[in-house]
Amino acid sequence: MWTRTLFSPKISLPRGTSLGLGAASVLAIAGLWCGLTYGGLTPPDFLATPGQVLGAGLERILNLSLFGHIAASLQVILAGFLLASVLAVPIGILMGSFPAVQALVEPVTGFMRYIPISALIPLLILWIGIGVEQKIMVIFLGTFFQQLILISDVSARVSRDLVDCAYTLGASRGQVVRQVLVPACLPGVMDNLRVTMGWAWTYLVVAELVAADSGLGYMILNAMRGLFTDVILLGVLTIGLLGLITDALFKWLRRRLLPWAAGL
Repeated sequence: MWTRTLFSPKISLPRGTSLGLGAASVLAIAGLWCGLTYGGLTPPDFLATPGQVLGAGLERILNLSLFGHIAASLQVILAGFLLASVLAVPIGILMGSFPAVQALVEPVTGFMRYIPISALIPLLILWIGIGVEQKIMVIFLGTFFQQLILISDVSARVSRDLVDCAYTLGASRGQVVRQVLVPACLPGVMDNLRVTMGWAWTYLVVAELVAADSGLGYMILNAMRGLFTDVILLGVLTIGLLGLITDALFKWLRRRLLPWAAGL
């Protein structure tokens, strides 16, 4: 039967079938939304209709305010994420490959990654202020320590046989790190950067919680005070769409930069 074939584990689906299933799930959610709102099952101040959200979006596109909020949020997200990644990737690879580095870094990493970022905002305001730097630091702290753990796990799973073979062939310690460990880690590193980029987007509202005057998180929080659910949903949908775009970009970069790791 087609259902047995479709839902068998570890099988490849035709691209058309995969796209059809994805479209079906989106249409089902959109249909439920339309049914709840246009059917009068929910009040407008509880859940705005798709038409109201579309109208709010068109209004903010025409006056260019939506693009201003997107630009402000992208500045915070990209700066915090790039700063975290530039530091976390090399430290994480060393942490997973050298027990001495792991013993030195892991206690602090293990402690910090369990602290809610929102709990650190008062200290960040005290130390940094309420400018864009504070928002960037929220994204940085929210992703850096998580990246360290994930990337160190990727490095730790690199086969010891690869390292032993490199030493047998006369490679130095530096060559082993540069030409064996780093290339072996790159596919997993790219996958984990893609995952943590999603976490960075989830910290956006927290980052723009205090003294913000622009950004998608600010737009959502400002609309919440007036119960403008159409604007709230517009902000949420915009963040989700931008997240999908960045996710697709990471997938494209992985295929482009690491073609040899397509099956990994």
